[in-house]
Amino acid sequence: MSLRTTRTRPVSLLLATLLVTSALTGCTLTDLAQDCEGTDARVEELAALRILDSRPDEATVARGFEEVDAGCWSDSGEVAVYAERTYAFPGTRADVAAHYRTAARQDGWSPDPDAAPDDLSFVKKTMNVRIVFLTAERLAEEGHGSRPDLSAGAGYSIHVDSYA
Repeated sequence: MSLRTTRTRPVSLLLATLLVTSALTGCTLTDLAQDCEGTDARVEELAALRILDSRPDEATVARGFEEVDAGCWSDSGEVAVYAERTYAFPGTRADVAAHYRTAARQDGWSPDPDAAPDDLSFVKKTMNVRIVFLTAERLAEEGHGSRPDLSAGAGYSIHVDSYA
């Protein structure tokens, strides 16, 4: 009998842990099982969006970022797809902002009503696009080290995401 008890104790502990985790996080077992399977077509769709290739005159694709970074992530039952391009631009942030406000509007994007007034964030259907200016600190946090081509002028990333 004690052999059977020691074998069932770890299973009981695992089930109890899953139950408590589910109750505390609001996730069900089916939520935890969701992943990025079947999102390839949606990832490709985002990576091909015209807004990712739109850029101000003199902006260049940043060295080391020649390809669109696109993929899927899953966290706590949320599945999202994304695509991102990074550019180096010798001009100002104001030049970048003016370009994307015009380009986004011409491509059917609307200003994100939930964004802060300073944010360059737009929405279209179920997608969100953000322009993020790069700093030496942000580059270091993301593991890109010192990149004077991106931290001088207006180095920036354009990021599109959508929940799957």
